[in-house]
Amino acid sequence: MREMGSEQVRAAVAEAVAVLRTAVDRDWETPRAGRLEWNVRYTAEHVAGDLIAYAGQLTSGAQHAYVPFELTLDEGTGNADVLDVVEATGGLLAAAVATTPPGVRAFHPYPFRAADREGFAATGVAEVLLHTHDMAVGLGIAYEPPAELCEDLLTRIFPHVRPGPAPWPTLLWATGRGDLPGRAPVSGWRWCNNPAVPAERLTLTGVTPAAAYDLRAGGDGGFRWIEGGPFEGTRDAAGMVVKAYESGVHRPEWGMFVLVRNDDGRALGGIGFHGAPDDEGRAEVGYDLAVNARGHGYATEALRTLAAWTFARAAAAADADADTRVTELFAVIDRTNVASQGVITRAGFTPAGAEGAGGTDGGGETTTAYVLRPDGDPV
Repeated sequence: MREMGSEQVRAAVAEAVAVLRTAVDRDWETPRAGRLEWNVRYTAEHVAGDLIAYAGQLTSGAQHAYVPFELTLDEGTGNADVLDVVEATGGLLAAAVATTPPGVRAFHPYPFRAADREGFAATGVAEVLLHTHDMAVGLGIAYEPPAELCEDLLTRIFPHVRPGPAPWPTLLWATGRGDLPGRAPVSGWRWCNNPAVPAERLTLTGVTPAAAYDLRAGGDGGFRWIEGGPFEGTRDAAGMVVKAYESGVHRPEWGMFVLVRNDDGRALGGIGFHGAPDDEGRAEVGYDLAVNARGHGYATEALRTLAAWTFARAAAAADADADTRVTELFAVIDRTNVASQGVITRAGFTPAGAEGAGGTDGGGETTTAYVLRPDGDPV
């Protein structure tokens, strides 16, 4: 699996600066940067400010807001000098990404209030690529970043965007900077860092489309797995994430999470949803563990945590819609799977009754549906 880390930050900054240095003798104050209201000079300063802000978040570990500082350039700083500052701040972000442990998360507002080192690396690279495009348009020079780097961004912080014919035009369309045949123009957008839900002994870490592709293909998805992991069900669930992403219907909060043990950072299994709630607000859950992780209550802890987090997010939504309204969670379990029945009942789910039974085999019911509602009322 390709990493989104310090090398990608350095490469993005180096290429952008090299392109913009070809036009440092031009007027950067008058021309607007692409479709932005900013001029080229301010846009370059903005990029530098974001890069150092992201580095500050990672190194401080701030949890509730951005660290309160701003980048100010000395009076008389020229265009070439501004690019020196972009290089310097890019180097600071790259260093912060390289030295931050993988489990550390710091405040970032969109949309789950935190990001890890890969998330900050990705948002930093996105700032560089997109605003270099804006500045290049304003200056009348050519710029196109590597397709692989654009794909890395799309599969990490644009998981809600259906892949297009090529990564760079898709990224420009997704951020309101270009058009794609057959798709309506984008007027407002946000990138989306993957969610992480803390439990007592675990962290439920969202699986990005990039990680899902790797897991489906037999890789580790960027996780350090316990011996014997990931289990077959985790790879199958990753395939569901890929299918949803390629269809343009993937939503990270209704996708897949990996159970990461806090003590040693080892991945133990997977948990998540089969998709967003249906028209009645019902969402199906599934879970599995590597064999060596079973028998310690991890699945029960993860299921309780995921259910509580999901209901809390739905309750906090000001205006419930198709993506936030949740009337119940349910799971369909084979009647011979005693261990999974124990997990689901310990997590508070109750059998749905005969009418909720699942599939049949030779006329006999072989599965049972278990249901949990946000108010805790029995089914």
